[in-house]
Amino acid sequence: MSKGAEIDQLDRKILTILMQDAVVPYTEIAKQLDVSAGTIHVRMKKMVDLGVVTGSQLIINPSVVGYDICAFIGVFLDKGSAYLDVREQMKAIPEIVELHYTTGIYSIFAKVLCRDTNHLREVLNEKIQPMSGIQRTETFITLEQGFSRQINIL
Repeated sequence: MSKGAEIDQLDRKILTILMQDAVVPYTEIAKQLDVSAGTIHVRMKKMVDLGVVTGSQLIINPSVVGYDICAFIGVFLDKGSAYLDVREQMKAIPEIVELHYTTGIYSIFAKVLCRDTNHLREVLNEKIQPMSGIQRTETFITLEQGFSRQINIL
């Protein structure tokens, strides 16, 4: 949400419903909140225009489609000024699904999805570690994702 964006409790309730299921029809949301479908449509357009809502997405289960390894990679940069270049290089690697510029020990923290450990090794050895600007990496393989959620805005 952009700073200064004014959303009220109705907006927050609409967003909460849609964060749980992004394909709920506006008419169903309107029934749940005792308002018209037109109100939901107008409110959603306003929140898109304000930058509160930046899109919607279909979430797949990676393991069901053959991506059984989730890893986080801590990246040490040669120097901080290399970040923008490294970010653009990493954006071209489809296995990297999230990238964060961080404080602390790592300059970058990346979430990577791979088919198996051999695939992860290929991504690390052939795509990430050879990049100019990267000093070294540390990899953490996840054993289980306990949960994933959006922030509660109510």
